Amino acid sequence: MRPNQGRSRFIFLCVAPATILFFVFMALPTLNVFRMSLFERGAYSPTETFVGLQNFKTLFRDTKFISSMQNTVLLIVTVTIVTFFFALLFAGILTREKIVGQDFFRVVFYIPNILSVVVIAGIFSAIYKPENGMLNSILSMFSGKTVMVLWKDQPMVVVSIIIAMVWQAIGYYMVMYMASMSAVPESLYESADLDGAGRVTQFFQITLPLIWTNIRTTLTFFIISTINMAFLFVKAMVAKGMADVGLSFMYNQKDAGLYGYSMAAGVVIFLFSFLLSLLVNRVTKREPMEM
Repeated sequence: MRPNQGRSRFIFLCVAPATILFFVFMALPTLNVFRMSLFERGAYSPTETFVGLQNFKTLFRDTKFISSMQNTVLLIVTVTIVTFFFALLFAGILTREKIVGQDFFRVVFYIPNILSVVVIAGIFSAIYKPENGMLNSILSMFSGKTVMVLWKDQPMVVVSIIIAMVWQAIGYYMVMYMASMSAVPESLYESADLDGAGRVTQFFQITLPLIWTNIRTTLTFFIISTINMAFLFVKAMVAKGMADVGLSFMYNQKDAGLYGYSMAAGVVIFLFSFLLSLLVNRVTKREPMEM
């Protein structure tokens, strides 16, 4: 056997299991979602009726679906911007500044990311409790009168979800940015100091350009994870019908027995996230800077 043939066979044997698993558990189910979106079928019925694009026509006239997608877009934009800002800020401070207990703060910030969504939902449900929750108690203390804000009811429910999602995500992205910032040569900052550049100038002129590739990657993570995590937080934290996002709308349609209609919603959400990720990558594309 030739050495090249043996190497190719070894690579094939290494790659084949992952490829097969991806095809069976990812590619085929995804294609089946596209196929099922063209049919009308009950969730537990084997009978399928081909309806073409009728499910999509009904979907785009459904005010509940439109509202759920508006909530999804709002969460993506708000959670991404707020998390991105604070993750970069804390990463910059913990990487560049000499702070006592840096490792302790890194661990503390990262802890929310390893907690279950159910645990986080329980924590914030206690914080948002109208009668004696921590948030209303703090507001009452500063206002001098009893404050009774219903944080998990309209119109504050989306704000409540945003706060919980940001708290959960900051630590994860902070650690990713810290890893990139730690790789920036200290000599660049020393040269900037000699030229009279301040910390803020150094951050925007040196740090940000050199970690831009990592930032582009995390922006895609933001989009995908926000869509998925929004569904989990809505299911774990909010009463049914109080607020819907795209995936919770899809889930509810499946529970109602509208399987084909649910799959149509899934196709729209899939295409939306895919196209949004492409758009973000196109907008943020720039020539990489070398250290």
